[in-house]
Amino acid sequence: MLKRLRLFGLYINNLFFYLLIAVGTFFVLAFFFPNLFNASKYLFLALMTFLALDVLILFMAANPIEAERELPEKFSNGDENPVIVKLRNFYTFAVKVHIIDEIPEQFQIRNFDIERKIKQASADEFSYALRPTERGEYHFGKLNVYISSPLRLVSRRFIFGDKQMVKTYPSFIQLRKYDLMAFSHHLTQYGVKRIRRIGHTMEFEQIKEYVMGDDIRTINWKATAKKSNFMVNQYQDEKSQSVYMAIDKGRVMKMPFNGLSLLDYAINATLVLSNVILKKQDKAGMFSFSKKVENRVVAEKRSSQMEKILENLYNVKTDFFESDYSRLYADIRKNVNHRSLIMLYTNFETLDGLHRQLRYLKGIAKHHLLVVVFFKNTELNSIIEKKADNIHEVYDKVVAEKFMFEKRLIVNELRKYGIYSLLTSPEDLTLDTINKYLEIKARGIL
Repeated sequence: MLKRLRLFGLYINNLFFYLLIAVGTFFVLAFFFPNLFNASKYLFLALMTFLALDVLILFMAANPIEAERELPEKFSNGDENPVIVKLRNFYTFAVKVHIIDEIPEQFQIRNFDIERKIKQASADEFSYALRPTERGEYHFGKLNVYISSPLRLVSRRFIFGDKQMVKTYPSFIQLRKYDLMAFSHHLTQYGVKRIRRIGHTMEFEQIKEYVMGDDIRTINWKATAKKSNFMVNQYQDEKSQSVYMAIDKGRVMKMPFNGLSLLDYAINATLVLSNVILKKQDKAGMFSFSKKVENRVVAEKRSSQMEKILENLYNVKTDFFESDYSRLYADIRKNVNHRSLIMLYTNFETLDGLHRQLRYLKGIAKHHLLVVVFFKNTELNSIIEKKADNIHEVYDKVVAEKFMFEKRLIVNELRKYGIYSLLTSPEDLTLDTINKYLEIKARGIL
């Protein structure tokens, strides 16, 4: 970044000081070569003349530059969000523009520095991307624009767009990415496996004529006799089933991964899964819990449901307490009266940690279809895959393998009591939870 000396709103560029040093060098040489003294004096006067001329050129117009920072209505957490800067030059000559945007403090960006050239009486624009890793309000500071004439000796500073604010919401960009995943004929392009339906535990939709490929077991013989053509029953997935996303916001969900916490990954996955649930004509609801149950959204399939879920997810933050599963169990027994699918986003690192909460999970699973979603510790993979060169690294590798093995034991322990589980990595959470929901729907076990 160029350093400038500020004098009453005027910023003197480095080029002036370099030329001043060069003129000073001529004056020093004039002590040894007196013939250079007059040339040094003329060079100094010329430099001062050009300096005064540059100042006059830049300051002769009152508002020669316009600049605007265009922000999106809201930021998507964990995604690249564009910020557009528009510039317009009203000078009658081309200018060099040096831009320093005061980025919100959450990004901790200290080296923002962009230079552009704008032709006379013309406009220009550029964009840059920001990736937030926290939900909440992001406050932008001043948009500082430094203008230099072709002489490049001084700069004039203009300030635009001070005190702009944009809110960061859970990743709504993922909604667009997975928007069509609720429909089976779009699943394969996202790597989602087709699930073979077991029996006919779905709702009857209509009777239609048999076409090649229809299941002959669905032939309706009474309708066939009336029409003199083969007629088959067509079924659809059961609708209006309640699905709740329960988000653990205790300290176990504060673990970071790629700039985001596990809580943020769970929130992003909840938002996308809610959209898929509503597309499948089911009811989507959610709540978070730690010391108490909060942010409750009753499972419904209204048009405003996504907006209601988004607003509640926006305020969810970890409180660093150990989560109270007894309170969770009591709240579900009281407020969720119908059998529902409950996707529980939490994290168990050890088998002992699971056993402390197991009786409450068994109690929930007795009345609802419970899926416990927890996370692989992907940071351990690098330790396990690395070749051990000394005894200390051997110990580290053994401990890492023990923790990874214990995660698999947790899955087996949950299965023993009829509780479904999903062990996934944070980056695959959204896709895996959608797969699990669609698998449950296809198998008709809800």
